[in-house]
Amino acid sequence: MDAQGNQVALPMRAHTILGVCEAIGEDFGFNPVLLRVPFAATVLWSPTLTLAIYFALGAVVLASRLLFPRVRPAQAEASAREFSAANEQRQLANAA
Repeated sequence: MDAQGNQVALPMRAHTILGVCEAIGEDFGFNPVLLRVPFAATVLWSPTLTLAIYFALGAVVLASRLLFPRVRPAQAEASAREFSAANEQRQLANAA
């Protein structure tokens, strides 16, 4: 089964708030708990500042996902096939 096929978008998951920590963790390759714990600790110190930073990071994550969408494997395979076909056409033209 394809685990990525049935995943819900980050902001729509029931256990996250916008999915900011999880998205940053995915993008940079670390466990999102390492970001959630400091955020939880800073909420006790300055809740307003922490929420402002969190929503600002949410806007940055949203902008990055909209401006630089990930290439899905099916799209990557289709692009590779198109490139391969174009390359084959060039080689045939050069051979003739």
